[in-house]
Parts: sequence; structure tokens; C-alpha cells
Amino acid sequence: MSAKAVKIPGPDHPITVTPNPKRITVSVNGKIIATTTHALTLKEASYPAVQYIPRGDANMAMLERTSHSTYCPYKGDASYYSIPSRGDVGENAVWTYEHPHDAMAQIKDYLAFYPDRVEIEES
Repeated sequence: MSAKAVKIPGPDHPITVTPNPKRITVSVNGKIIATTTHALTLKEASYPAVQYIPRGDANMAMLERTSHSTYCPYKGDASYYSIPSRGDVGENAVWTYEHPHDAMAQIKDYLAFYPDRVEIEES
């Protein structure tokens, strides 16, 4: 079994994480899953920006941990949650880095949601 490659963000693959002072609300069918004024906006290379929400500002009872995982050489191993109330669309709709690489330590224990599976409002 080979070790996983670890890459550091840089000019060829920039990643920035900045506090978002606005209120971010994540909901499904009108039910709020998370609301926070402590989100972090992660911008990675040319990908769309992603809002990372502190777990403490999410209703974890609405989420169900899954065995799915993925690996990002820049951020580390991602664990996933499903949103059971969304059925198949909610499967693995939320990801989190519980032990991110050192360069991405600030997103530890934050949640990110696929924007095509939930409603995300910024106000």
C-alpha cells in the first residue's frame, strides 16, 4: 500500500480560506440544517468557492454519517454525511475534513454542502 501524496497549495494550485462575515443558511425543503455568521469561504484554483460551516452551527441530528470517503492531496481525507430527508439526492451531500493536512488546519470540523443538493443562502 503506497502512501498518499500530500501537496501544498501554491501558485500552480492556490487555495485561500477567508472568514465570511455574512450569514450563511443551509436548508432543505424549508428546514434549516445550518445557519452561521462564522463560515469560511474556501477558494481552490478555478473551482467555485465553497462555504465551510462550523459543526456547532449545524443541526447534526439532520445528518447521517456514511462510510464514503475521498482524498484530496491538498486537504486530506474527507468524510461524508447524508441528508436522509432528501432521499437519494441527499446521499453523501455533506463533507468534512476531520484531520486535514496542516496547510488546511482551519477547516477542521467544518462542514461543506454540495450546492446542487441543498439551498444555500447568503445574507
